[in-house]
Amino acid sequence: MKFLTVGSIAFIVTSVLFFGLKWTVLEGKPVTANVIAVLLATVLSYVLNREWAFTARGGRERRHEAALFFVVAGVGLGINQLPLAVSRYVLALQTPHVSIVIENIADFISATIIGTLLATVFRWWAMRKFVFPDPVAPPREDPVAPKGIESAS
Repeated sequence: MKFLTVGSIAFIVTSVLFFGLKWTVLEGKPVTANVIAVLLATVLSYVLNREWAFTARGGRERRHEAALFFVVAGVGLGINQLPLAVSRYVLALQTPHVSIVIENIADFISATIIGTLLATVFRWWAMRKFVFPDPVAPPREDPVAPKGIESAS
């Protein structure tokens, strides 16, 4: 559930940034707008996943874990862009071939719904398999210390 909550937050951030960029400074460059939106949401996702969703998992040095996270996120970014690229450049669901309303609906469905869904499934699997693979063992009790007193080690 924590992973889905982090994903939901990242989804909202991605959607707001994607359409904000697509309708303003990156008008006519939807794939670029989506790449930037996903990259920024990915940074937020790493922090939230590391510090909250996967706190009970780990087993890797922090730098190694971060590197793996961003490799997985990079693959997820590519997966996320495929439906939008197909919608825009293969199916030509963009003006002047379709109305602006249809273009925006197609962008939303392909980038925000299909792309995010495919990338999320991949990232969940890859995060558990490669980035945060092992459950972190709870601290062991010191058998010599009396109950209720923490061990200094």
